[in-house]
Amino acid sequence: MKIFSHNKKIILFVVLLATLTTLALGQGTRVGFYSTSCPRVETIVQNAVQTAVRANPTVAPGILRMFFHDCFVNGCDGSILIDGASSEKTAPPNGNLRGFEVIDAAKTQLETACPGVVSCADILALAARDSVVQTGGVSWSVPLGRRDGRVSQASDAANLPGFNEPINALIRKFSDKGLNTQDLVALSGSHTLGTAACGLFSYRLYNYNNTNAPDPSINPSFLPTLQNLCPNGGDGTRRVAMDSGSVGRFDNTYYAMLRDGRGVLESDAALWNNPATQTLVRRFLGIRGLAGLTFNIEFGRSMVKMGNIEVKSGTQGEIRRVCTATN
Repeated sequence: MKIFSHNKKIILFVVLLATLTTLALGQGTRVGFYSTSCPRVETIVQNAVQTAVRANPTVAPGILRMFFHDCFVNGCDGSILIDGASSEKTAPPNGNLRGFEVIDAAKTQLETACPGVVSCADILALAARDSVVQTGGVSWSVPLGRRDGRVSQASDAANLPGFNEPINALIRKFSDKGLNTQDLVALSGSHTLGTAACGLFSYRLYNYNNTNAPDPSINPSFLPTLQNLCPNGGDGTRRVAMDSGSVGRFDNTYYAMLRDGRGVLESDAALWNNPATQTLVRRFLGIRGLAGLTFNIEFGRSMVKMGNIEVKSGTQGEIRRVCTATN
């Protein structure tokens, strides 16, 4: 009976993975875009990410977050990668992004293998997927064919979804980009990787909404842990794991943290405290094992949707020679 159950899960996994592959068809992009012009593109990017993540696991959540921040500002055009005194990279929400050197390394190799062909925006999209795979997540087919943007301004990053915004504001910001509430909950699951600075959430621990008391939605048994990690008036740059259940592994334990009142950021906790989003959190929790597959599949689907926000194609934008500067 156990053997049958195990085989059934394997079959379900294969079916779900095949379904995701067929769903990975974006508008303006397509799977296999470089199959003739640069057939080694996915291998080159994958190797660059693999090498970097093995050397420094914090690179994985950094690249994943970088892709999110790129797509939500003027579309997925690699503008987050451009250097400059007032570029997107310098905006406060982007201050702690990491992994830029991985994109640069992949680009250098690709310019040797197939010069002037692969956009930095596509490299970032592939690297985000590979960061998930390297940390235990399920792969998905990435539609490609984006072109790189020529404009990168810090001021444009002001409208990125915030860590302390009300849930309705977050839903609205996602909707403005063509993403629905399920996409919000699924993509928030990326917080199963990475850390948050104390300065982003310590207000929840001591003086929430000027009450001179902690946020009541924080589990009382979890509160001392956070307070010890982030003392009142302490170092706001100290970083705390957003998913203490499985640090560094891409899985669905993040949602268990929300259910148990152990969400670190206010925007995370809000997903459990709102009826509409709580339903989706419960779905991604579900039955042990099966729910993990459901989350992985839906996360990949949402990443494909996000990866097609305001994509530049055809004669729009350019193919940068280096990712840090326009041609």
